[in-house]
Amino acid sequence: MAIIPHPAATGGAKAPKLIERMRRAIRVRHYSIRTEEAYLGWVRRFFAFTRRHPQELSSDEINRFLTHLAVNDHVAASTQRQALSAILFLYRNVLKVDPPWIEDIVRARQPKKLPTVLSREEIAALLARLEGTVQLVVMLLYGTGMRILECLRLRIQSVDFDLGVITIRDGKGRKDRTTLLPSSCRDRLRRHLARVKELHEQDLEDGFGRVHLPNALSRKFPTAAGDWPWQYVFPAGRRGTDPRTGETRRHHLHHTVIHRAIKQAVRDARVDKRVSCHTFRHSFATHLLVAGYDIRTIQELLGHKDVKTTMIYTHVLNMSGGKGVVSPVDTIGTTTQAEKANAIEHPSCDIAYQAIEHPETEAVQSSEEATVQSRRGSSMTSNELNKKRNVGPHNCGQST
Repeated sequence: MAIIPHPAATGGAKAPKLIERMRRAIRVRHYSIRTEEAYLGWVRRFFAFTRRHPQELSSDEINRFLTHLAVNDHVAASTQRQALSAILFLYRNVLKVDPPWIEDIVRARQPKKLPTVLSREEIAALLARLEGTVQLVVMLLYGTGMRILECLRLRIQSVDFDLGVITIRDGKGRKDRTTLLPSSCRDRLRRHLARVKELHEQDLEDGFGRVHLPNALSRKFPTAAGDWPWQYVFPAGRRGTDPRTGETRRHHLHHTVIHRAIKQAVRDARVDKRVSCHTFRHSFATHLLVAGYDIRTIQELLGHKDVKTTMIYTHVLNMSGGKGVVSPVDTIGTTTQAEKANAIEHPSCDIAYQAIEHPETEAVQSSEEATVQSRRGSSMTSNELNKKRNVGPHNCGQST
C-alpha cells in the first residue's frame, strides 16, 4: 500500500495544529456547530488510536480504526460512516491531499430501516401528558413535520400568522423551505410569543437581549441582534455563553429539554414504541399519506431533495394496512367480496363457497359420497359424483 511521505512527522506536536486548522476549515464552510464538534471529536479519537501523523498512514490503518469502532465499540453503521467522513474531511480539506488508497477504504453499508410511526390516539395520549412550552413544541413537530432543531431555531419573523405559513431558514442541507402553520396552534403560539416578548424586554433592560445572527449580519446590521424579529420563538430559560464568540446571550431552548419530556410522557402513557422527536415528523408524513395527499406535496413540506426519501413512508403505509389489504387468515370462515361476485357469475361454484361458510354441509356431502362409493364398490369416482351434482372440477372460473 503506497504511503505519502511526510518529512517531519511527529504526531504529538502536529495534532493540535491540525485540530485548529480543521476547525477553521469547518467554519469557513459554514458547517453547523454540531458538525464541528462531531468532526473534531472523531479526529481526536483517530489521532489517539493511530499515534502517528495522518500523512504517514495508509488505508490499512484507517480500516483498522473503523473496524475497532464496529467490533470493540459496537457503534452503528451510521456512526462509523460519520467517523469516516471526518477523516476524509481532514485529508481533503485540511491536508489538501487526495491519497489514491482512499478508494480502498471499506465503507459500512447503511441498513434500510422503516421509521416508527405513532397512531393518532398515541399522539393524543402523549400530548395530554405534556404541558407548557414543551407541549407546544411537540404540537408543531407533529403539525408541521419540522425537525427538532428547525423548530427550536425559528425566529419571530419566520412565523406568518396571516398567511398561516412557517418559513424554515437554513434547514438541513442549508436549504430554505416553507411549511404550514396549524390553525389549532395559532392562538396558543400568539400567547406564547407575548410572554417571550416580555422576557426579551427584560433582557434589554438588563443590558443583554442580543441573539446570534447568521453569517456576517451582525457586522452588516449592528443593531439587528437586539431587534424583536430576530429573537428566537423558543428562547432558553437562562442566558449562556456563546461557544464561538464568548458573548453572554440567550440562546434557543436546548433540544435535550424536549427529549427528556417526551421520554417521560412515553413512560407515563405506556406507549410500547421507541419514540423520539423525529417520530412526530414520521407520523406527520404518514398521516398525510393516509389522508390522500400527494407525495410530491409531502416531499416539499418535509424538504426532501429526492422523492425516493419520501417514498419510505409508503412502505409504512402498506405495513399499516393503508392499501386496504386484508390478510387471508382474517377471511377464514367468511366469504370475500370477490368470491361472492364470482359465485354470482359462476353459480356452479356456489357449493364450494357453501362448504367454506357452512362446514356442516361439507360434512353431509362427504358422508353422501362415502355411502355411494360403498354401495358401488368405490367404482364411482369423485369426478363422477361432481358431474352428478353438476359441479365440474374446473368449472369454477378461477385459476389458482
